[in-house]
This record gives sequence, structure tokens and C-alpha cells, in this order.
Amino acid sequence: MTLNSNFREAYRQAQSQDVIGPNVIPKALPFVGGGLILTALGVYGGLGVISNYPNAFMPSFWVALIAEIVLFFVARNVAEKGNNATATPILATYSLLSGYTLSAIILVALSTSGVGLPGIGIAAGGCGITFIAARQIGSNLSDRDGMALAQTVQLGLIALIVVLLGQLLFSLFGIYTPGWLEFAISGIGVVIFAGMAVVDFYIMPRSYKDEQYLSAALGMYLTYINLFIFILRLLIAINGGGRD
Repeated sequence: MTLNSNFREAYRQAQSQDVIGPNVIPKALPFVGGGLILTALGVYGGLGVISNYPNAFMPSFWVALIAEIVLFFVARNVAEKGNNATATPILATYSLLSGYTLSAIILVALSTSGVGLPGIGIAAGGCGITFIAARQIGSNLSDRDGMALAQTVQLGLIALIVVLLGQLLFSLFGIYTPGWLEFAISGIGVVIFAGMAVVDFYIMPRSYKDEQYLSAALGMYLTYINLFIFILRLLIAINGGGRD
């Protein structure tokens, strides 16, 4: 899973900034949409590999995950410099790889009774509704409320990362999260990333200039993807798809 690791840097920059990019969000949104379309194509490709070459999926998954992490940092650095011509194909490749690695949880959702394709649609629709509401709320936050919410979300994100790392560590030793705890983690993740969606619309214009719209697009893309993942995890947990 990819967490929004540039959120803390954007929060730090926004602490002492007025609006420096009044048009950065309108410029970023088409690229967020384009990235999500490429992610869907990556998921389709990943599911195809799982279906036709199941033994090849896990090795390719780890290769894709490592490449995705590397491309994230490369894309972020290039985009922050405003070199959009170079950053665009890097972000496109990153989005495809992100979809490929997401195909694993999509397969779990498709295999879980009560989730399936409708559940995936609910997760995607829930993200869309959240972003519509978040844009209205986040764009109208006062500086005091915006920074307070950003700080709260930042602390929640740090705690969530610690829990997820612990969950991963235990799984390496064959200790898996019980269903009730997976339900709690997923629910908290949904709340945190819904809050982050609101914060994005407050922080981005204070962190990035208009020509840095790809940096803003990357941040919002990551928020959307992680919100989608946690909604999907929550649906899987509710329907007993996790380990008890």
C-alpha cells in the first residue's frame, strides 16, 4: 500500500504560507483523473496476469512495488521543480504500476462474498462523493481550522503507519490480524484519509505554485487511492473476507 508520504512536507510548508497557487487545484484535477484511469488499466493487467500466469504474479508484484516506490520519489522531486514535461510520463508509469499492485486486493474483494464488483463500485463511488464534499469544505476552511485539522490528520496518519507496519511484521511470523481488529484499522483508515481529502484542498494552494500542479495531483491521487483501499478493506472485513 502506498501512503501519502509527502503530506507531512506539504503540511510543514503550509504552516507559514498564504495562498501561493490559487489555480493549482483546477490544473491538477485532470491529471488526478488521468492517473486513476491508468490505475484502472494497471489493475486490469494485474488481474490478467493472475488469471493467465498465476505463478508469475508475485515475483512481478514485488518488482512493480519496488519500481513504484522509486518512481514516486523521482516523480515528486521532478514535479516540485515544475519540470512537468519530464514528470508527466513518470507519473503515468507510476499510476500503471500502482494499479498493478492494487490488483491483489481487488482480487480479494472480487473473491469475497458480499463485496465483489458492486463493492468495488461502492468504494470508488464513496471516494468520489468524499472528494466532492472535501473540495467544498476544505476550500472554505479558515487558517485556524485548516491547520488544526491538518495537524490532527497528520498525527492520525503517523499512528496508522505504525499500526500497519506492526500488522505487516506480525504477518511475516504467521500472526494475522483478527477480524474485529482489521475492521477497526480499516474504519480508522477511512476516517483519516477522508479527513486528509479535506485537508488537501486547504493545503495544496498554500504549498504549491500554479506551475507545480503535478505535485498537487500526486498528493491528491495518493489520498484517493488510499481512501479507496481502506474503504475496500472495510467492506472485506465486514463481509468476513479477512482472517478471524
